[in-house]
Amino acid sequence: MASSLTKDSVTPGTPGSEKTFFGHPRGLATLFMTEMWERFSYYGMKALLPLYLVAPGGLHLSAATATAIYSVYLSLVYLLALPGGWFADRVLGPRKTVAVAGVIIMLGHLTLALPSSGTFYGGLGLVAIGSGLLKANISTMVGHLYDGPDDARRDGGFTLFYIGINLGAFAAPLIIGTVGENVNWHLGFALAALGMALGLAQYLLGGRHLSARSHEVPTPLSAEEKAATLRKSALWAAVAVVFYAIVGFSGHYTLNWLLVPITLAGLIIPIMVIGRIKRDKDLDRAEQSKMSAYIWFFVAAAVFWMIYDQGGSTMSIFADSSAENTIFGWEFPVSWYQSVNPVMIMALAPVFAWAWLALNKRGKEPSTATKFASGLILIGASFFLFLAPLTIAEGGHKAAAMWLVAIYFVQTVGELTLSPVGLSVTTKMAPAKYASQMMGVWFLAVTAGDATTGLLSIAEVDLNKTGIVALEATLAVIAGVAVWMYRKKVKQLMGDVH
Repeated sequence: MASSLTKDSVTPGTPGSEKTFFGHPRGLATLFMTEMWERFSYYGMKALLPLYLVAPGGLHLSAATATAIYSVYLSLVYLLALPGGWFADRVLGPRKTVAVAGVIIMLGHLTLALPSSGTFYGGLGLVAIGSGLLKANISTMVGHLYDGPDDARRDGGFTLFYIGINLGAFAAPLIIGTVGENVNWHLGFALAALGMALGLAQYLLGGRHLSARSHEVPTPLSAEEKAATLRKSALWAAVAVVFYAIVGFSGHYTLNWLLVPITLAGLIIPIMVIGRIKRDKDLDRAEQSKMSAYIWFFVAAAVFWMIYDQGGSTMSIFADSSAENTIFGWEFPVSWYQSVNPVMIMALAPVFAWAWLALNKRGKEPSTATKFASGLILIGASFFLFLAPLTIAEGGHKAAAMWLVAIYFVQTVGELTLSPVGLSVTTKMAPAKYASQMMGVWFLAVTAGDATTGLLSIAEVDLNKTGIVALEATLAVIAGVAVWMYRKKVKQLMGDVH
């Protein structure tokens, strides 16, 4: 796509003013390709991860342990987006932070590519840290390319950027998944490293087209703050090293000593962050009211992501052991299921955008609360649908692949009614004091949802049993009905936000 550049006249001073990328600043091509390759590496590794964890040729763990590791890993990625934004704001600035993130992600994938279980968890940690740093800042840099929120090209630019995300997510399981499953697991992880290396290379080469604002450190740390931060970081690092050294040398160490603290942090930190903002005396009455409404959306989103993200763990492990992964007699790798969602997103997102606009013109667009309620009911419906292939498998038969495709379809429709709406309402309802932090707070809803799944798995709850799947589906539908029933109350708390 980067080759589709056309000469165009744009406002002087716009980054890359000599050329545009489909009518947008030239820097968008750089960020588009960076995000596409980063998502290629991330989704490719993610598609392989649960399968590698349970495979006899991989780590050969139980399904519950594999789901716990997968869920804790995802929760950590989104949890680290918050300090990732802080690091760019206070230390390096967005542009340098994204470059550092790319290097860390690449090193993480290379570590995963080593044929050693001892280095595997270190590689996962590096990818999580790098992804947290990058996720928090690359979207900010897209915004820097435009002349404020009123720039007419801004929404279209983010739409193009979103296509880049989904192109990478679509291609990754088809390429990395196929190599990992059919050739060698570690070669698949190495391909993910290559993808990130390509993204990093073109990011550094195309950096001259980015906005000058992306170089800036908005609120740099003073010398005193820097010293205090280093002291606190060193202290906590020392505490962790000493604690795990004692546990390890005493012979008591198990994987749960690592998983349980991260899982609990994934539940406690979001509650603490929301609570701290809600208690802030600097917020006026209107902002306090909006935060009360936002808590409804936050909890709803956590329930949604708890189920949605099992599409890559619970459902993938089920497909590996209990599904007939064939189409017209042709067998395909299990990881290919992870390409279903991004291709459906690319097909359906324009339809939803058109539908909301058409309904808005007629004065019939559903409220934010109604959209959230719909998303929750749909994600619940997807797991009620999951009961069918589970029942087939319990009867000793292999479930057809189209059952899983149908579940992913329902989940994608649910995602489109909740996720973009959640991003939008987060920016609209953010108190002025926390304007730059609220996107990180939204990501914490994903953290809380995945941490809940991780905690269930650590407790050895089998998430591939009809009883627990039915319970999760029922919980989501009840939550959706509750949001719908209280939609007028929520709308009242939202004040002037529509």
